[in-house]
Amino acid sequence: MAHTYIRFDFGTDEEKAQQARHKLDGWRQAFRLDKRVQYKMDRPETATTEAAAKPEPAAVEKPSPAKAKGKAAKPAGKPAGKPAEPAPAKPAAPAADGNVGLLVRLYFSAHEKLSEQRWIDRIPSEEPFKSASPKVIHQHDPEFEATDQQFESLS
Repeated sequence: MAHTYIRFDFGTDEEKAQQARHKLDGWRQAFRLDKRVQYKMDRPETATTEAAAKPEPAAVEKPSPAKAKGKAAKPAGKPAGKPAEPAPAKPAAPAADGNVGLLVRLYFSAHEKLSEQRWIDRIPSEEPFKSASPKVIHQHDPEFEATDQQFESLS
């Protein structure tokens, strides 16, 4: 079976990317396209944000021994715990500021060419996808192999 990719670049607009993901989920359920339409979110900066997030929990663990020592003074332990909780929430916001892409794989069999063409035409023309500079990559395109490997490597 031949498959086709559609690449969308939402830039830093995480909300539009989530709307697009939600719309794809709705289509997959409504039209029973589970294996025919698959997608993966592409966030190239996720590796750097994960590395930045790992030191944060270590900083949160340091107040934990202080809490263990201060069990007799519970009121003093609670204020120390409250400022530590909002601190990890702040780095989550810059993670959303990174570039967000969406890679959609259409995987139709040979006798479903008309359905495949309809989805290739429909998806980029809908609202959340329209502004994301859609690029259709067919199997005979030179960048198909790189896109295929990228899709397989995303989680």
